[in-house]
Amino acid sequence: MATDYISAISQSGTTTENLNVASGTANDTWSAGSEKLTGDMRRKFNFGNQVSELSIAQDPFFRFVSKVAKKPTDDPAFKFTEKRGSWHKRYAYMKSSGSGFATTLDGAGACNDQDAQGDTFYGQFGTDYGNNGNLTNVVGLTPKYEEGDANTKPSFFLEGQLIKVPVSSANNLAGASSVVDYQIIRISSVVDSGNYVNITGTVIKGVDAGRFYMGIPLSIKQANGTTTQGETDLAPFKCYVVGSSFEEGTGYPETWFDQPYSTGFGQTQIFKTSCAMTNTARATVLKYEPNEWARIWKEKLVEHKYDIEQSSLFGSQYTANGIQHTQGAVDFISTYGNSFSLATGTKTSDDFLDDMSNFLDPRYNTSNATVFFCSTAVYNWLHKLGGYFSNNLNVNSQFSADLAVTGRKKVLGLDTTTINTVYGDMNVVRNIHLDGTNVQMLGLNMKNCKYRPLVGNGVNRDTSVYVGVQTLENSGVDRRVDLILTEAGMEWTMPETHAIWTA
Repeated sequence: MATDYISAISQSGTTTENLNVASGTANDTWSAGSEKLTGDMRRKFNFGNQVSELSIAQDPFFRFVSKVAKKPTDDPAFKFTEKRGSWHKRYAYMKSSGSGFATTLDGAGACNDQDAQGDTFYGQFGTDYGNNGNLTNVVGLTPKYEEGDANTKPSFFLEGQLIKVPVSSANNLAGASSVVDYQIIRISSVVDSGNYVNITGTVIKGVDAGRFYMGIPLSIKQANGTTTQGETDLAPFKCYVVGSSFEEGTGYPETWFDQPYSTGFGQTQIFKTSCAMTNTARATVLKYEPNEWARIWKEKLVEHKYDIEQSSLFGSQYTANGIQHTQGAVDFISTYGNSFSLATGTKTSDDFLDDMSNFLDPRYNTSNATVFFCSTAVYNWLHKLGGYFSNNLNVNSQFSADLAVTGRKKVLGLDTTTINTVYGDMNVVRNIHLDGTNVQMLGLNMKNCKYRPLVGNGVNRDTSVYVGVQTLENSGVDRRVDLILTEAGMEWTMPETHAIWTA
């Protein structure tokens, strides 16, 4: 028999080793391992007929996204549109007060004795989100939109509206004041002031003298350099529109127009995996798995899916020398999405619930479409936390722990654990590709990511097998080469609905 009968790994057909013979010395115990080559073990020596194989979930994210979020594209450079509602965006932060709109609320801005019902109110307001697309800052990243930036001016304030303005019993120089009461202001005039608006109104609900307006929190101040805090931290400072009031018999009010749409783009990537083998090897019957060609094909398909999984997780959108690369989850979320820290040795359940409250804020995100892909360490950590609470705190049928493992199920063939939190059920899946990285967990809203294979003009570039790209008949070379090819990319939208936890 020819010594190169298994050259399956070699794309060129060049023999790299003789798989018919053993290496010089062998350690024959299981604990010590074996130096015998594969060919020596695969030939029909007196081995048992049973072989233990390790079976793992090779591509959990790719399985999810390709099954439930496949959206073909007919262009390798594809565009998409995002839409964000404005129903929860009618809020602003108070920058200054007083008749001159000049008293900056940096911890020294009192209510200027404009506390009583019927008094005249003066205030200057700005927002921390982009008007075009209603683009919102996310937790853990440097604010993309800071109060007073271009295209952040509040456009929704109208005459006749009512504003709820929070007040505190102390200043908020450090951004730590608590709301103790609120005023209701009816707007009588709105005047543009750069990227702010100056509002004059009448106090409908007054407060006690000596209160402080809740000024702009330091976490969103212009050029502050701090990271954006969560909604729970920013909420006390927000002045919301809470209705309108008009005299009997009056006409219709003015209106305002939002711009809820924004656009983005992505691109496909070409993945190739070859399977090559001499015809002699294809004709050779081996032990355990007689058809070596079939075995290699299965391995190559797994390898190909591995490649797509890895790029879908860790790829970066880039084009050079005509080669396109698609963007992976880690790169996208680290750049645009919510970012949290998670060290299993020090992270507490309280800390984690704070993360969940910020991430799964119903104004921006819901849990029912979110899958949490975890490293092995975090997968174990979550089960330990959930198991402890479930086993030790369920004192009666009316009591439920805030964090508890409540069930396991198969979803698309993958083991999925349901962990109950007060902010919704977490669907948790282990992803071994996160092991050994600084990424501890990814929270991915499956509604807002798409697997986009290139399909157009009758040509389907989703994962396809091209048989016999080289054969004895078409090349004169005594071997066969098949090709597995995929041209597809990832589409990522609504970064506020995705999150990453890093060590």
